[in-house]
Amino acid sequence: MKFNTPQTLKQIATLLNVEFVGSEDFPITGINEIHVVESGDIVFVDHPKYYDKALNSAATVILINKKIECPEGKALLISEDPFRDFNKITKYFNPFIAATASISESAQIGEDTIIQPNVFIGNNVTIGKNCLIHPNVSIYDNCSIGENVTIHANTVLGSDAFYYKNRAEGFDKLISGGGVVIENNVDLGASCTIDRGVTGDTTIKEGTKIDNQVHIGHDTVIGKKCLIAAQTGIAGCTVLEDEVTLWGQVGVISGITIEKGTVVMAQTGVTKTLKKNIYYGTPPVEYRQKLRETIYLKNITNNQKK
Repeated sequence: MKFNTPQTLKQIATLLNVEFVGSEDFPITGINEIHVVESGDIVFVDHPKYYDKALNSAATVILINKKIECPEGKALLISEDPFRDFNKITKYFNPFIAATASISESAQIGEDTIIQPNVFIGNNVTIGKNCLIHPNVSIYDNCSIGENVTIHANTVLGSDAFYYKNRAEGFDKLISGGGVVIENNVDLGASCTIDRGVTGDTTIKEGTKIDNQVHIGHDTVIGKKCLIAAQTGIAGCTVLEDEVTLWGQVGVISGITIEKGTVVMAQTGVTKTLKKNIYYGTPPVEYRQKLRETIYLKNITNNQKK
């Protein structure tokens, strides 16, 4: 998430009421999670296990809960609770704005796009030409939709990330400040749910077709010309490269990559990064190998019955 105008280290430290290490005019351009940070970003870290990863990331400001030696060319914000203060930054620079109409005045809708009754379109949404948005679709703030996109009834774009910190008093939610990007020629089935990014965008690239009742988690990137069948669930921060096919009821864990051209058969649980092949089962194995194992076990069972 980029700020509308660059901030200084002192300005952010003052906002959070925390100590800082570095030049007070050190420039800050935004905040991001560790997997999408860029130069100029703040990243937060609150566990020693991940200190090195954060300090050595592309982020140039680290919001951290311990005063340590600052890497050259970077700055620190010393916080008692980095998770809480990261949320404070998100709310300050990207506050929730309540809707005042079913279709926001700030929404931009392209020529020849059809919006069916009972559609909700939030603030700062852009929709391209020749789209068809069916009844009861909800498109939250800051979503971007390309041209020739079809979205079927009851689909939701831009719901919050499923991201919580377990505290003694209960689960504390990490506030989502990102968006959803749907590129040209994408079809979304009925009752799909696509979460927005925590700080970046959840992206579905050109030509991908998604069946009914599919869930896509925060900050996931779906490549070009993918096919995703009904009741598939994809966790956050996952990458599907181009031309990946996921058949019905596939489950995909977070933070992995599925290589271009891979096919995952129905009811497979994807628990690891996959190279191009055809997979089945949990954990996933090469499809023909799985068939051979099944036949072998069947033969053993039949022989024991004789």
